[in-house]
Amino acid sequence: MVNITKLRNSVGERIRAIRKAKGLTQQQLAELSGLDDAYIGSLERGERNFSIDTLEKVLTALNVSISELMFSKEHMTTDETIRQEAIDEFVALTSRLNKEQIGILRRVSKEISRAFD
Repeated sequence: MVNITKLRNSVGERIRAIRKAKGLTQQQLAELSGLDDAYIGSLERGERNFSIDTLEKVLTALNVSISELMFSKEHMTTDETIRQEAIDEFVALTSRLNKEQIGILRRVSKEISRAFD
């Protein structure tokens, strides 16, 4: 059985991580989602229950899918956690780019990867 408090905390932590990766303040996220900034803070700390409708507002404001949100660091090594944080930042970066810019970024990323081989 799922521990509701643990789930609420995990979701809150992911919302905070994604918000920070996107360079947003709690106030900015509140404005984008149409929610109160104090509510966003309590949501991130796992202090509040939230409805599916509220979660949808936050996901829409962050421009992420439910699958991106449900990732959990609980069973990850430090290296895996650092890697996921980089992925969150990369996703945040690409959300502001057009298709051509994303193509350029992918090519640059592949070149950098080859340099490390």
